[in-house]
Amino acid sequence: MSSKDNALSILALGGVNEIGKNMYVIQYSNDIIIIDCGAKFPDESLLGVDLIIPDITFLQENINNIRALIVTHGHEDHIGGIPYILKKINVPIYATRLTLGLIELKLIEHRLLGDTELIQIDSDSKIEFGNINLDFFKTNHSIPDCLGVTIHTPEGTVVHTGDFKFDLTPMNKQYPDIHKMARIGSEGVLVLLSESTNAERPGSSPSEHLVGSHIEEAFMQAKQKVFLSTFASNVNRVQQVVNACRKTNRKLALLGRSMVNVVSVAMERGYLDIPDGMLIQAHEVDNYAPERVAVLCTGSQGEPFAALSRLSSSNYRDMSILPDDTVILASTPIPGNERDVSRIIDNLFQLGAKVIYGSGSVTGMHVSGHAYQEELKLMLTLMKPKYFIPIHGEYRMLHQHRILAESVGVEKDNIFVINNGDVVDIENSVARQTRKVPAGNTFVDGMGVGDVGEIVLRDRKQLSEDGMLVIVITLSKMERKIVSGPDTISRGFVYIQNSEDLLRQVNRLVTKTVNELQSDKIYRWNIIKQTIKKEIGQYLYNQTKKKPMILPIIIEI
Repeated sequence: MSSKDNALSILALGGVNEIGKNMYVIQYSNDIIIIDCGAKFPDESLLGVDLIIPDITFLQENINNIRALIVTHGHEDHIGGIPYILKKINVPIYATRLTLGLIELKLIEHRLLGDTELIQIDSDSKIEFGNINLDFFKTNHSIPDCLGVTIHTPEGTVVHTGDFKFDLTPMNKQYPDIHKMARIGSEGVLVLLSESTNAERPGSSPSEHLVGSHIEEAFMQAKQKVFLSTFASNVNRVQQVVNACRKTNRKLALLGRSMVNVVSVAMERGYLDIPDGMLIQAHEVDNYAPERVAVLCTGSQGEPFAALSRLSSSNYRDMSILPDDTVILASTPIPGNERDVSRIIDNLFQLGAKVIYGSGSVTGMHVSGHAYQEELKLMLTLMKPKYFIPIHGEYRMLHQHRILAESVGVEKDNIFVINNGDVVDIENSVARQTRKVPAGNTFVDGMGVGDVGEIVLRDRKQLSEDGMLVIVITLSKMERKIVSGPDTISRGFVYIQNSEDLLRQVNRLVTKTVNELQSDKIYRWNIIKQTIKKEIGQYLYNQTKKKPMILPIIIEI
């Protein structure tokens, strides 16, 4: 990126043209600020991949210029990449009290807490980094302690909204600071970066306050145990469940490691009010009458190993869902998760449970934490930016947000719908998007970060579809002849006992291929292996229309 003294540059390393792994970079001269460092979960095409984080090649190339990582709030798509990134760039982290608590959990797990500088901030904080000054403003979202960020540079002011909505009756009394936003706008905003998740939804998002009464009503009507599944980080929703338990005299059990961890941090830091004696362990549930127990669990998005999925398949050690139990899915499936959620709902009905599910607007059990169209327009109107960059959304959402911005007076040519890696340079108040930096996905697979690339994923896809065939041949080192084999081993391709004729033909073709190569005085292993793979691959496709992975193994004695 530019290092001119009077140039301002803005780019996204994640979070545009996608939902998840948010990471944005603001640079003025030689000072770089990172905003958020998220992760997202893989879809079914990324076999074996555990997590996706941003490609930080650009940050590694400019590591000496990075001043801070500012985290707007504690959701996984904003903090999930932090422990993996810190192993490559150790940077001070600035976040609010609850957000720091959630980050600390991750750092402890990765044994990084002692090596990381964590600085607590709030909406009144002011920070200076060379030519860049930062201050903050309160927003509200589906997790407490959310901030928008104002970045003051000699070129002008950049505002990053974080995830937000305008909830004027929030559960936690953390009201959006509309007056401060208006003041920032009146002082002049050069560039606004605003989230776009609900840019396609007309109107305004309902208040989280409305959900509480629906949860309490469901608890009162429930005849047996109540299971409620939601995002672990939705602390406001957890408090509503606690309130419903208090009104119906129920004990509360927590299932799922992330739920237990988030509730522990939120209680410790004063964001949850849970009466003494209400929380019980999972194995204690059977000690109470069913109508006196509620269970709060993870898995509302259909994650196969989360608590709700295991409960729905009767695969949870300490607890079961029984006929007439009530199960509430207090969330809306993220696009791509619908099939997994539907499978769980089917299983729950087969267990005889009463299931409350579907759109939050129908059940009243969920409201979005993201601004709808009228709220997005309000943010644009308050900030009055010269330039606008919609962020945090798939392309159709960014495009719709662009239309909204035009409708409230932002000039069409001053709106940049960018891709990850695109750089918007601003010099002398003129913005241009003419260049890119490296950006993309880094895959986390077990303990490996970035070890899995396109070739590995292609091999996994081939293995998952057509299996593999291992062909073992033993050659004489002196005589250059086959001493033993070929022996063929099928895994995931065909069942050997039902395909003996096919595999005999494979062995004959391997022998013929090796003998022909040796007749032509070709003894190099790599050529022999490649020729076997080509000949056997073509033969198997002609016979079966399958393309198994073929692994020739040559042993020389």
